[in-house]
Amino acid sequence: MPMYSGEHAETSGSARRLLRSALSFVGMVVLVIAMSWVMRTFIFGAYEIPTGSMETTIMPGERVFAERISYVAGEPEQGDIVTFDDPEIQGRTLIKRVIATGGQTVDLVDGAVVVDGVPLDEPYVNGEPSYPLVPAYGLDITYPYTVPEGELWLMGDNRTSSSDSRYFGSVPVSNVSGKAVFTYWPIGSIGVLK
Repeated sequence: MPMYSGEHAETSGSARRLLRSALSFVGMVVLVIAMSWVMRTFIFGAYEIPTGSMETTIMPGERVFAERISYVAGEPEQGDIVTFDDPEIQGRTLIKRVIATGGQTVDLVDGAVVVDGVPLDEPYVNGEPSYPLVPAYGLDITYPYTVPEGELWLMGDNRTSSSDSRYFGSVPVSNVSGKAVFTYWPIGSIGVLK
């Protein structure tokens, strides 16, 4: 049966609408993927905590969001919990607390952390002592230790089970990838990090 021009126009119009819908859908998918990449690269990162080095602030298996906006215009401050590139294992991200920044002097005295001559009030360590560790091979870390400008002294809250700046030394600020702001999993652990 021959196709009339009205039927041809209708079929052609349906095909165009279908093509527009498909292109619109593909465009939306590409936009969502691009926005997700931008957010993960420039705004926040999600991390699962593999070890107990930050107990009891952050427990193994918990997941945290770290935002990157704070450090675009500023630098990490004492007390911030930060994610950073492991100075020993390429591609691995660690999470620790900033204890001292460039120019400050850290000392470990009778199990207490002393910064610029003042013992820190650290309720997050739950009374655990902070003693020196045997440094990584080739490093000489002696106390008092003055943090070089542009670097950070980082320690885990679980002082008896954390390989941190006592082991690998101070870390360049450029290694920091974000400020950990809250735990989002499991549901019972959701909360702001302090």
